[in-house]
Amino acid sequence: MRTYRQLRRIGLAAAGAVLAGLTLAGPAVAQARLDARYVATLAGLPIGEGSWLITVDEANYSATATGATTGLMRAFTGGYGQTITHGTVQAGKPVLSSYTASIHSYKKADEISLKVDAGAVRELKLDPPAETEAERVPVTEASKRGVLDPMTATLIRMPGHGDLMTPEACARTLAVFDGRLRYDLRLSYKRTDQVKADKGYAGPAVVCAVNFTPVAGYIPTRAAIKYLSEQRDMEIWLVPIAGTRVLVPFRAEGPTPIGRAILQATEFVTTATTAPKAPDTVKASIKPPEKAAKAAASEAKTP
Repeated sequence: MRTYRQLRRIGLAAAGAVLAGLTLAGPAVAQARLDARYVATLAGLPIGEGSWLITVDEANYSATATGATTGLMRAFTGGYGQTITHGTVQAGKPVLSSYTASIHSYKKADEISLKVDAGAVRELKLDPPAETEAERVPVTEASKRGVLDPMTATLIRMPGHGDLMTPEACARTLAVFDGRLRYDLRLSYKRTDQVKADKGYAGPAVVCAVNFTPVAGYIPTRAAIKYLSEQRDMEIWLVPIAGTRVLVPFRAEGPTPIGRAILQATEFVTTATTAPKAPDTVKASIKPPEKAAKAAASEAKTP
């Protein structure tokens, strides 16, 4: 049971990173928004569902995710939670400012709050407090620099003006800190496939393999850590956000000791607000010669 709880917590953290891809507006977009719903299954049985609301403009981004267990999983755990993240957009990339996560079950609550400044965690609050077993790899100040939270980590922004759906989308390693566990998710290209939501997006998806590497905040001998570190069959499926050069996760899947876990978007609706065109003040000030002459004559007669 303890191993199951560890897998569940680490799985939630990894799922948060996978499912919290954020949008980023391109030069002509004033604000972009994603409204999405996901369902989670384990060994083919429904175990949870969640919604994601993400907004971003040229200077800031925010995202709110809510989720709850369903079916038999709800009967056993009664789990539900919410995650909120805020940050700024600098040089076309997200820079985390604050992250909060609240996960509850019948017997346990986990509250996390962290604030980041200049790429380093400056404030961290945990309830319950972090465990301090002697064998646990400590979370040092160095391991908390240059990190993103699970809600920001999987923003995949493609540079340039060419095709978005290329293998380069997967060529990256994501440094993630969820407040308790510091880990890396290394992506690598596998294939390109097709996806279709019940509502919203339908089209190609870039499929990336995902490898999990713990960095700090973990006990090396724990079965859950060993299991996740050894997996080579985890995937995320990335799709574009309308009006941006950003790819975000549409689907995530991987093995567990009791069957394959899948998180799948059922609704994936994006909207982009185009920046209003500046008024053409030069043309507005120029009158045709005939009208200009009449206007001048009228002004001359005015006392």
